[in-house]
Amino acid sequence: MQRPAAPSLPDAVRGHWADRLAPAGLRPYLRLARIERPIGWWLLLLPCWWSAALAAIHAGQPWPDPLHCLLFLIGAVAMRGAGCTYNDIVDRDLDTRVERTRQRPIPSGQVTVKAALAFLALQGLVGLLVLLQFNGFAVATGFASLGVVALYPFMKRFFWMPQIVLGFAFAWGALMGWAAAFGSLDGTAVLLYLGSISWVVGYDTIYALQDIEDDEIAGIKSSARFFGERVKLGVGICYGLTLAFMGAAFVLAGAGPASFAGLGLFALHLGWQVARIDRSDGAGALRLFRSNRDAGLVLFAAMTLDGLL
Repeated sequence: MQRPAAPSLPDAVRGHWADRLAPAGLRPYLRLARIERPIGWWLLLLPCWWSAALAAIHAGQPWPDPLHCLLFLIGAVAMRGAGCTYNDIVDRDLDTRVERTRQRPIPSGQVTVKAALAFLALQGLVGLLVLLQFNGFAVATGFASLGVVALYPFMKRFFWMPQIVLGFAFAWGALMGWAAAFGSLDGTAVLLYLGSISWVVGYDTIYALQDIEDDEIAGIKSSARFFGERVKLGVGICYGLTLAFMGAAFVLAGAGPASFAGLGLFALHLGWQVARIDRSDGAGALRLFRSNRDAGLVLFAAMTLDGLL
């Protein structure tokens, strides 16, 4: 007998259409792809858009390529879903030991491993079709990310900073926008990538504060546990590196005042996050984590305005 659908997970958007309107049989798969938690694909997408906008500035174009931005959007949703599905397949035993994750579709029995593998293949196919719309260099760059993505779920078992490996994967879009525009990479794209990695490590450390007690019991390693009582300092260092690397990328790209003004607003927001971190407030950590979408969109808007000006 099929088990009843689980309620929305603690960090899901309340009242999301995936939980209200989707057919009951489809809902576990939408949860497997984290559709009801859109913050993930937003955070995967934003470095792509930043990179496309910075490439437009460097090339003297008035705005980032609209088709590229649309393709990045579709690809981010598909590949974030594929990554989460793969992660849940690998982590299905660990997920049963953590309060926030034990109701995920695989450990709760709503989706079998075989069905999850088929769903993973379907999402990967969508991502491949999107990737093939770009130039050959961008296609090769996209394929190069798969090794990092495959490695990440295993890192939390023995590496105290698995968020660094997550950063390598989630920040990859900072290379993709540049590669799609120019068919090559240079120091500007690498600096933007390094800044995006630092940003990912910072915000995912905040996210990991939600699970710090369960992670300790289950033996799961994370940057939140590694930093311990000095988590504010750790996140602050990550965000400081973010701003330094991004500022250097802006200089090399020839960005104008609007981009730097946006970076200033971005810096204020990151500083606000650090000031509000409370290791004992899981709900507050989730709110801070989610706020990175809006901060990233403000930065993208400023970079787009820079191109127009």
